Amino acid sequence: MAKVSMYCTAVCPYCTMAERLLVSRGVADIEKIRVDLDGAQLEEMMARTSRRTVPQIFIGDYHVGGYDDLAELDQEGGLAQRLAG
Repeated sequence: MAKVSMYCTAVCPYCTMAERLLVSRGVADIEKIRVDLDGAQLEEMMARTSRRTVPQIFIGDYHVGGYDDLAELDQEGGLAQRLAG
C-alpha cells in the first residue's frame, strides 16, 4: 500500500473525516503532519500545495488535495488504485 501523509491540525473536522475515509479503505498508517504545532510545517505545506487549508493529503508523491477532493476521488473509484500504488 502506498504511503499516506496528511497535513492537519488538532481540531479540524475535515481532517477527522479524511482519516476515517482512509481507514475505511484499509489505510493502517497515516503520517500526520501537524501544522498547528510547527509554523515551518505550515510553510512547507503551502509551498508544496499552494493551499492554506487543511487537510492536505498525499498518497505517495501524488497530491490528492483536501477532504472534498479525497471523497471525490473515492467516489470515482480512483482512491483504491492510488492506494494500491
